[in-house]
Amino acid sequence: MNLTRRAFVATGVAAGAAIVISLELPYLFAEDSPSPLKAWLRLTPDGKLALIVAKSEMGQGISTGLPMILADEAAVDFAHVSILQAETDTSVYPHLGTGGSTSTRTSYLPLRRAGAQIRTLMTEAAAQRWKVPAAQCAAAASVVTHSASGRKATYVELFPAAAKLPVPAADSVKLKDPSQFTLIGKEMARIDVPSKVAGSARFGLDVRLPGMVYAVIARCPTFGGKPARFDAAKALAVPGVLNAFEVPAVPASFTAGGIAVVAENTWAAFKGREALDITWDLGPHAGENSATLGQQLRDATSAPGKKVAESGQVDSALASAAKRVDALYEFPFLAHATMEPMNLTAHRTANGIELFAPTQTPDWIQGAVAGLLHLSPKDVIVHTTWMGGGFGRRAHMDYGVEAAQVADVVRQPVQLVWSREDDIAHCFFRPAACHRMSGALDAQGNPIAWLDRLSSTPIAALFSPSAPPERQEIDGADKNGYAIPNFRLEYAPVASGVPRMWWRSVAASFNGFAVECFLDELAAAANADPYEFRRKLLLAQKGDSKAYADRLRGVLEAAVAHSDWGKPMAQGRGRGIAAFLSFGSYVAYVAEVTVKGNAIQVDHVVAAVDCGRAVNPAGVRAQIEGGVVFALSAALKGEITIAHGAAVQNNFDGYDLVRMPEAPTVEVHIVDSGAELGGIGEPGVPPLAPAVANAVFAATGIRLRKLPFDLGAAKS
Repeated sequence: MNLTRRAFVATGVAAGAAIVISLELPYLFAEDSPSPLKAWLRLTPDGKLALIVAKSEMGQGISTGLPMILADEAAVDFAHVSILQAETDTSVYPHLGTGGSTSTRTSYLPLRRAGAQIRTLMTEAAAQRWKVPAAQCAAAASVVTHSASGRKATYVELFPAAAKLPVPAADSVKLKDPSQFTLIGKEMARIDVPSKVAGSARFGLDVRLPGMVYAVIARCPTFGGKPARFDAAKALAVPGVLNAFEVPAVPASFTAGGIAVVAENTWAAFKGREALDITWDLGPHAGENSATLGQQLRDATSAPGKKVAESGQVDSALASAAKRVDALYEFPFLAHATMEPMNLTAHRTANGIELFAPTQTPDWIQGAVAGLLHLSPKDVIVHTTWMGGGFGRRAHMDYGVEAAQVADVVRQPVQLVWSREDDIAHCFFRPAACHRMSGALDAQGNPIAWLDRLSSTPIAALFSPSAPPERQEIDGADKNGYAIPNFRLEYAPVASGVPRMWWRSVAASFNGFAVECFLDELAAAANADPYEFRRKLLLAQKGDSKAYADRLRGVLEAAVAHSDWGKPMAQGRGRGIAAFLSFGSYVAYVAEVTVKGNAIQVDHVVAAVDCGRAVNPAGVRAQIEGGVVFALSAALKGEITIAHGAAVQNNFDGYDLVRMPEAPTVEVHIVDSGAELGGIGEPGVPPLAPAVANAVFAATGIRLRKLPFDLGAAKS
């Protein structure tokens, strides 16, 4: 890459600003956007071509995948262009948010159309130069060729003339037939990896500006608490500490408030925070704890809840069942635990504020900061940096608002840093949840009824209190593709002061576990092979759910075909299966485990994924592999417990992750269904834990129904 975010940050604000101005800022996704030669393909000051990416790169590979789509349709030589990050301007970039596994699937068609516009403009510019019909010209690898005469012109040469031509309507340009793709669907090495491997990549924490100082915030340990009083004198006595002052909570931005300590370096800031004399008002949630909350969740599923999905006559089917199966599944709060803790660098000036933000939602931070400081959004300049993981946590704007609060006081460049302890203890957690399941089998072992009572601490209660509380809690539980004639899902919310938000795969992470483990329990009750049991139910599906069932069956069959399913295993070893649809993609796992005493080792995972079309198969595999390890950490170790209104865990000694020696080998097989694109960042998470739990049952005969897994407790 010739011009990168890394180079931009490394050369400082002055040089970076000059680069941005000279490029006139790219426009993206706006209906009234200018020529795509300004929006998508740019001529850099050094006379080379650059492609624009308008989503946040946080390790998922979109800084490679999205430009691949554009370059393919535009006939651009991908190997000789740079990649630029779009700047934040909501009047011309209305879709900057990165989350919900939407980046590729929502950008695919707009990027292809923009690429076709670029190719058309370049071809027309060449045709006019040579005074020949455009139909006689063809574009490839950033060069237009007139086949009859052999004349050639590069995109760089044609750029000025092409930029003056009328832009064809995006929906009128002819797109390539997939058989003509040169990049889409091909293995492509990610452009961000070399600098990350070499250690030269620059993330949010690596931003350095002239005259920069550093800040940390002391937050009340209990959720909803605030400072009652504080004395800054001891903090100011720490060498290097420059200032200490209160930053109030901003309810609209979900910030906790606290006491900011500003210093010459992060070490001094942390030591100054330790020295602060603060008395806390612990607030209304100081009595909350996990034991009480767990009982409230169980109690909520013991009685009928709100019916959110229903077909058939569940109650009568359960009453007349030849065999009934009941199970309770419980799920804790979980932290995001990104490798790079929250941080943001801000510089408040007389005219506005400039933010260097490792964020999934630069437009959300921009709007929140503009409201806080009574500025126009155009006076809040947000530069999106690379970030060390997001998983949904960086979709929030709280840390951006905090940084703006501090910058508004110090009026010089300041980097707000969250420690690892801050990041875990003051996270916005995945909701705690509980599923109480009841199923019925007829005399032939066919499932005839499914009752699911789900309770959770809903996300909507925090972010959208006027919305139905179940809105973000039922994904994948409201329908599962299996042909069971009598079905009902009920939901009951439980109030909590613990902050919650979107964790990688959101509600599908706990719903996928309950659905796929309970299917295994029904299969066992029917004395059926778990795979054949699922396959039979999927084959029987009809109507609107048939396409769903067919694609789910496709990944199940692929996972089984590439595994040793059905082959005997040694004592203490087991094989389990699970499959789930989330975020538009279908994923199936066959997991092999070894159980020794109470220890569970996941040895090998065979994955099959149907995400429609794989833009970059290497990226798809990487996301599934990462999803396996991410989900396995939650299954084996992940738990945030609450005591006295605060998180007990605050670092990796209490909130551990799967380490390299514990990680399984992962084998990924891509099923190209030709269907509409699905997401890939999140769908790899939901089926992993149930596949492992089902494998443990195969090895030991013991059901694991509570996460994280505790085999010793399950035995007792």
